Amino acid sequence: MKTIDATAQTVPNAYVEAGGVRYAYRKLGKPSRVPLVLLNRFRGTMDDWDPALVNALAADRTVIYFDNAGVGLSTGEAHDLIAGMANGAAAFIDALELEQVDLLGFSMGGLVAQQLTVERPGLVRNLVLAGTSGAGKEDEPTVAEAFQVAVKPVNTEEDFLYLFFEDSESSQAAGRQYWSRLQERQVDRSPLVKAASIQAQGSALGSWKKNSVFERLKDIPQRVLVANGSRDLMAPTFNSFLLYKQIPNAQLILYPDSGHGFLFQHADAFAEHVNLFLR
Repeated sequence: MKTIDATAQTVPNAYVEAGGVRYAYRKLGKPSRVPLVLLNRFRGTMDDWDPALVNALAADRTVIYFDNAGVGLSTGEAHDLIAGMANGAAAFIDALELEQVDLLGFSMGGLVAQQLTVERPGLVRNLVLAGTSGAGKEDEPTVAEAFQVAVKPVNTEEDFLYLFFEDSESSQAAGRQYWSRLQERQVDRSPLVKAASIQAQGSALGSWKKNSVFERLKDIPQRVLVANGSRDLMAPTFNSFLLYKQIPNAQLILYPDSGHGFLFQHADAFAEHVNLFLR
């Protein structure tokens, strides 16, 4: 198999049909028997993945990332339950005729990854849970405050710096570099998530406490890498420790001077750790 000669900035969009939805996706990287599928955050589209992270991951393996139903360039309606999003992700993976995948779920995508793993254990080989939570432990005041910013009609650069990065000079500088990298792709970009889809995703997050699969995680056999920043406002860092304790075959990495967007602030280190873990 030939390496897909493209970067996150240049790889063309592709499309696949499943269950009446036309899913938009991008695929690049070194050929690998089991590809790494990325599951995105609240309001995230394909163009919210940091090109630096995607390219670093793709240097070691095939990487696939996509817009779920009702998001970005994909058709259909956004799901208002995490289980629905997991079903959409499974339909997409099945449509690509992939027998097994590694999953990297970031933030809300980490919830989707948990659901998909417990529902389709044979589909998931290894799991990476980044900046996410397992159950209803997000009772710190920062979560409610941050969510008020996260649901604004349009998020500015300053909003991203607040939500995803620490208030230190070094973290804020890394955040501005991340914001700049997001603008590097010039063609075939995913549009912003529409208001109805934001509302559906918000409902899914709101219902996660009563629908969480946290208790079922103690029975999963997969190797799991749990990772987060040292002070995550959106998915408080202590929740990553709880995930690590709940999952039998888990590892935990916390990155210094960073928040929810640690995987973009420390893109090279995080990609190296993910690639090492998956190898």
